[in-house]
Amino acid sequence: MQRDSGAPLWEFFAGGGLARLGLEPDFACAFANDIDRTKAAAYRAAFPPGDDMHEGDIWKLTPSKLPGKAALAWASFPCQDLSLAGARRGLAAPRSGAFWGFHALIEKLEHEGRAPDVLALENVSGLLSSHGGADFTALLHALDDLGYRAGALEIDAAMFTPQSRPRLFIIAARSPPPHLVASGPSEPFHGQALRNLVARLPDSMRKHYVWWRLNTPPKRNTRLADLLDDHSDAWNSAEQTAKLVSQMSELQRSRLEALQESGRREVGAVFRRIRIEHGERVQRAEARFDGLAGCLRTPTGGSSRQLLLFVEGKSLRSRLISPREAARLMGVPEHYPLPSGQTAALHLVGDAVCVPVVRWLSQNLLSPLAGAAAARKSA
Repeated sequence: MQRDSGAPLWEFFAGGGLARLGLEPDFACAFANDIDRTKAAAYRAAFPPGDDMHEGDIWKLTPSKLPGKAALAWASFPCQDLSLAGARRGLAAPRSGAFWGFHALIEKLEHEGRAPDVLALENVSGLLSSHGGADFTALLHALDDLGYRAGALEIDAAMFTPQSRPRLFIIAARSPPPHLVASGPSEPFHGQALRNLVARLPDSMRKHYVWWRLNTPPKRNTRLADLLDDHSDAWNSAEQTAKLVSQMSELQRSRLEALQESGRREVGAVFRRIRIEHGERVQRAEARFDGLAGCLRTPTGGSSRQLLLFVEGKSLRSRLISPREAARLMGVPEHYPLPSGQTAALHLVGDAVCVPVVRWLSQNLLSPLAGAAAARKSA
């Protein structure tokens, strides 16, 4: 894929490089890192020659591995490794939280005068409630210790693509320019949970907290059906589709029947989930027909695989979502080379960040922040 010029970028927990797709051409990647061999191989295939991808544990990275100085460091640190409660407690233990490996590296770079001007951290929205908010507070405190002022933005990919995928983006900078800072929270990027957490911060931290000003994107004009392939050889059997419908709740089945009676053609996204009903575990198929897919997941089990239910009057057909369709829901261009294996491709996509979300952040906040930092240095 073509490498565009831009401000220097370091990308950590890079996966297949979907964040990079959104950040270019505002930023040019000079270094990338991921511990997963399959994802690192996919990254190199997508961005040849691939010599900027360093495969390995972030805890073992040293500043000498990183070239020059970056305007931006992006880090989509893994949510399953989240262990932030008790600030800095786990810095000496590699398994206590991948974020702390990133933090330790930035701290070393700071001692060399090479810390990035801007940091962008991405994680699940559950970070706000993790340990009653203590993990989020610890993360802010850690960034504050490094000399950054930070603030969070809640962005749902549904604003850009037909997929429900809320994520938390924590943006940190040295001296935020006034025109990029709001006087307080605003919809749709600062929800009530975030507002409540910030209100409970210690006074010193609350004074340093930044309510980032971010433009609201134009209204999305695509639906799930628009991104699906017209033809597929992977249809489930009639029996499998009937079983899927039988696993719906009575309310879900009645909604499906009403849709069939209307004669409309519609596509629903379906997940299987275990629910407790009358004290028993019951597998339910839960469908949505609002034009959105459910949040893509990594294919670790049967229940994590998203299905599609096609309704054409009385006719029902179902199949699994394909890797390329999943990639489209993440805003990935058609020419991006997905891994050949279906599981590997779905894992890469389901564990990534939505490209148009990153692009909007880059154009409206990250690039202006990096530009302001460069202007201060040249003044």
